[in-house]
Amino acid sequence: MLRPEVSLPIAAATATIVFGIYQTHLPTVAETRVTQPGHPAIQSSRKTATWEAAAVVAGISLLAADPTIFIVGGAMVVALDMIHRHADAVNPATNKIVASGEGSATAAYPGNGAAVSNDAGAQGS
Repeated sequence: MLRPEVSLPIAAATATIVFGIYQTHLPTVAETRVTQPGHPAIQSSRKTATWEAAAVVAGISLLAADPTIFIVGGAMVVALDMIHRHADAVNPATNKIVASGEGSATAAYPGNGAAVSNDAGAQGS
């Protein structure tokens, strides 16, 4: 286990690396909020960033054998993942969170169990 005067700067540097991974993989939170909720490209990029950041945090904390690095880095991964999940779930027209599959970019795709018909949106006669 590292001394606190060594462990804390390494933990801060690890959190900065995690932030950099999210910055290079995803658009800004403001840009994500103005897209349709559940955008497949944004979700895919978020998952990639999360796994990559988690691997970096695990690697650095295992090399240093220090739990402080893992706790700070892991907290940063969780925080950034939740921030981007929330931004991707908000409908820009209503500024409300939309449940997955309801009004999202992927809602009408048969692969998610949604029914697609020729009379979608048709009014009763």
